[in-house]
Amino acid sequence: MKFGIFDHLDRAGTPLHEQYENRLKLIELYDAAGFHAYHLAEHHSTPLGMAPSPAVFLSAVAQRTRELRFGPLVYPLPMYHPLRVAEEICMLDHLSGGRLDIGFGRGASQFEIEYFGIDPKEAQERYEEARKIVLLALTSDRVEFTGRFHSFTGTPVEMRPLQRPYPRLFYGAGTPETGAKAARERNNLVCNAPAPIVKPIFDRFREEWAALGIAQADMPLLGLNRHCVIASTDAAAHAIAERAYKIWHASFYRLWQLRNSRPNNAAYPETFAGLQKMGYGIAGSPQTVRDFYVREIGGVGANYALGRFAFGDITLDEARRSVDLFREHVMPALQAL
Repeated sequence: MKFGIFDHLDRAGTPLHEQYENRLKLIELYDAAGFHAYHLAEHHSTPLGMAPSPAVFLSAVAQRTRELRFGPLVYPLPMYHPLRVAEEICMLDHLSGGRLDIGFGRGASQFEIEYFGIDPKEAQERYEEARKIVLLALTSDRVEFTGRFHSFTGTPVEMRPLQRPYPRLFYGAGTPETGAKAARERNNLVCNAPAPIVKPIFDRFREEWAALGIAQADMPLLGLNRHCVIASTDAAAHAIAERAYKIWHASFYRLWQLRNSRPNNAAYPETFAGLQKMGYGIAGSPQTVRDFYVREIGGVGANYALGRFAFGDITLDEARRSVDLFREHVMPALQAL
C-alpha cells in the first residue's frame, strides 16, 4: 500500500506568491511523512488551476523534497507541442534525480482547449498522436514521424530522461475500457469517482493483467483519490471542509458558468456534505476518516490511497493537521490491509 496526493493548486484567496510558498511547505511535509507521490493537475484560464505550467512549479518541488515522487496528472497533450513536452520531462527527471511520474490526457475542459485555438473535436486524435511522438522522443536519438498534426524528419533529440526508458506513466481512468488499456500498456491508474464506478475499472484492469500472465507482485498502482479533512472531531473537520469546499466548487465550475453550461463528465454537489454522501470525500475525526478509507480502499481493491488535503481556502496549519493525523491513524490501518 502506497499513499499519494492529488492537487489542483486552486486559488486559495491569499496572494499567489504566498500560496505557492505555503504549498511548497506542505509538500515538504508530504515528503517527510512518507507519502509516495504528489500529482499536480493542469488547468488554464480558471481559478481551478494556479499551476498552468506544472513543470515550473514541479521544478521547485524537486528542489524542496528528497524522496517524494511527483508529476503532472495530466499533461493535456493537445495544448502542447510534443517535442517541448519531451524536453520538459527530461529536465524534470534529471532535476529530481529520477523521481518524476507523468500522466498524459486530452484535457478535461473543452473550453480550455478552445482558448488555445484548438477544436475540441480534434482533442482525442491530437492526444493520441502527441503521446506517440513524446514517447518516441524520449527513447530515440532522432524523431521520424508523419501524422495529421505533426510531422518530423530526422529531428535530433539531445536529451534522454534519467529513468529508462522513461518515467512511470499514469492514466486518469473513468471507464473499464480505460482500465483494460492501462493494463495492456503497464500503466498506473488514478480514479476520482465513487467506489461503485471505480470497482469495475479496477476489476477490468486486474482481469487484463492476469490475462497477460504478469505476476500480481508486479502490478502497477491502482489509486483512489478523495478530498480529505481531518480534525479532532467530526464537527470541527466538517466546518473546515464546508468552508473550503464552497470556494473549490466555485472554482471548478467557473468556466462552465461563464459559458452558461455544465460539464458532462463531472457532477459535484454544492456542499461538502453532499460530496461525502456521494463518496468523493471525507471530513471527520481520525477514527472516522480511518474507517472511511479502509472501507473504500478495501471495497475496490486499490493499492494506492490518495488524499486532496489542500483545496479552497484551507490554511497551511489546517492542512498540516490533516496530514499529521492521516499519517498517524490512517496509514497504519491501510498498510494492515
